[in-house]
Amino acid sequence: MINKTRPRIFTSIAPVAIAALIAGSAVAQDAPTAVEIAAAVSDHTYQGSMSAGGSGFAEYYASDGSIRGLDYTGIWRTEDGTMCFNYGQGDRCFGISIDGPSMVMYKDGQIDGNGMLVPGNPQNY
Repeated sequence: MINKTRPRIFTSIAPVAIAALIAGSAVAQDAPTAVEIAAAVSDHTYQGSMSAGGSGFAEYYASDGSIRGLDYTGIWRTEDGTMCFNYGQGDRCFGISIDGPSMVMYKDGQIDGNGMLVPGNPQNY
């Protein structure tokens, strides 16, 4: 007599495990590279807000890696899936997703900021 319980358990777990592996690799593939992030933000102004209330802002990301905002400056750099900002107090890095002109920033896997990338420096910072 063949025990059919074991194959049923295996076949019910296998699709779940395969789906998890596929989902994990899809997330990794969707993360933009450092070059893709730099190309999207360079010579663009980010108009958005952070998760804290009343935190709306606009800042220009120059192609030389400098940041110019209203009454402040800083520097930016990219890594695969990440953009880092330094306003003179050390790097603050965020996970980044970009979809057309929309850019979302993540901290600890949660959305921490979102906004739009506008070509050029319309605020003349």
